[in-house]
Amino acid sequence: MTQTDSAPPPAPLDAHSRDAGLSGAGLFTILLIASMSSMDAFIVNVALPTIGADLGAGPAALELVVAGYATAYASLLVLGGRLGDAFGRRRLMVLGLIGFGFTSLLCGLAPAGGALVAARMLQGAAAALCLPQAMATIQATTSGAGRARAMGMFGAVVGLAFAFGQILGGFMVGADIAGTGWRSVFFINVPAVAIAAVLLLRTVPESRAPKSAPLDPLGAVLLGAAMVLLLVPLTEGRAAGWPAWSWICLGAFPFAAAVFLIVQRRKERAGAVPLLPPSLLALPGMRRGLPVMMLSMGGFGGFLFASAVAIQQGLGYGPVAAGFALVPYALAFFAGSAIGPRLAPRLGGRAVTWGVAVQIAGLVALVWTVASTWSGTAALAMAPALVAVGFGQGLQLPVLFRVVLAEVPPERAGVGSGVMATFQQVSLASGVAVFGAVFLHLAPEVGVQEAYGWTIATQGVTALVNAGLSLRVRA
Repeated sequence: MTQTDSAPPPAPLDAHSRDAGLSGAGLFTILLIASMSSMDAFIVNVALPTIGADLGAGPAALELVVAGYATAYASLLVLGGRLGDAFGRRRLMVLGLIGFGFTSLLCGLAPAGGALVAARMLQGAAAALCLPQAMATIQATTSGAGRARAMGMFGAVVGLAFAFGQILGGFMVGADIAGTGWRSVFFINVPAVAIAAVLLLRTVPESRAPKSAPLDPLGAVLLGAAMVLLLVPLTEGRAAGWPAWSWICLGAFPFAAAVFLIVQRRKERAGAVPLLPPSLLALPGMRRGLPVMMLSMGGFGGFLFASAVAIQQGLGYGPVAAGFALVPYALAFFAGSAIGPRLAPRLGGRAVTWGVAVQIAGLVALVWTVASTWSGTAALAMAPALVAVGFGQGLQLPVLFRVVLAEVPPERAGVGSGVMATFQQVSLASGVAVFGAVFLHLAPEVGVQEAYGWTIATQGVTALVNAGLSLRVRA
């Protein structure tokens, strides 16, 4: 496939997806499922201190609670999309939901840190069966303006789920529902999964690729190994003091990724269907949109992490109060997500650039606020800047999600969705690791206030780079 800016011709869908479009109720169900798998990547963050005290788990084990989910999730997203293309996306979502509910129950019942880490890895694997199918179902059962609206809502809900994950986690830990404490952040998934499964079977049509290609087990192993080499040291290395193994893994990652891409390219050139067809990455939407999305998601994850830690450690807020301090950010993000897709038809890719500009203005205002006001009322003083940052990021992400997937052929919808979700998860983990390292390195030396200010300023620099990259985006 040549790297041109012309979109590939659409491929025929199977009978189910051709005859039954996605209804409003079906879209609601898809968004509910996507929000659950995305929210659980962040909902546990504010519960980690309570988990450590209850289970006697040290910092390294607590980091593995986060890293185990993120690594299994990111490693299997592309494979999950491929399985949905081959065996039916609704069927895979049902299986993923059942697994997600069962493993959430295992997490909530975990008697020790090791059991919780193992359950979180299984939970991440189950979530990887759900998210690619959600995006691919939208791609396969909608078209035109309907698809644009659906993808815009999908981007809004997924981003909002990340933000509200920390808020909901703080509330549930503080509420101590029925004496369950931190375990309630996992138990809440069980009834949510039951409701989502019933709605899924009643409202979402089945869809699959018209031609089923054999699976690529070697590609799955190579991609999984590359993700482990990257995500485990990024999420675990900081708590462990960046030992030698973490640097060895990070150094080995580029070579593992190169081997994976070489094997995939050779397989595609030979006429076979690899796990991740390199021709997908050559599509204009992927080529132009992925770098911008990755910087946006990295800044998003790092901002949420640094803000939650700074508000709790620097201002002495508890998990509930810290969660509510981020509500202005989350509400503004939702507002921006609703407006961004409506601006895209008139502004094109400049809708993303405007979003980055608003985000930068908010970051500048936040640095000034943190430098001038840092007391018990600092969270209230930061609210206007948080609104600007959230609104700017909300303008970007839904438009970027649609741009990245716009030219992916329907028969590869699952694979394309898995590719985008994998880059999304890698970016989130990288952002948390990079901005978290900046903040946690500076805090003991200059204090939380100044460390938070410098961390936000660093994110502002990356946003400036993203503003330049966004000029190449075509919406």
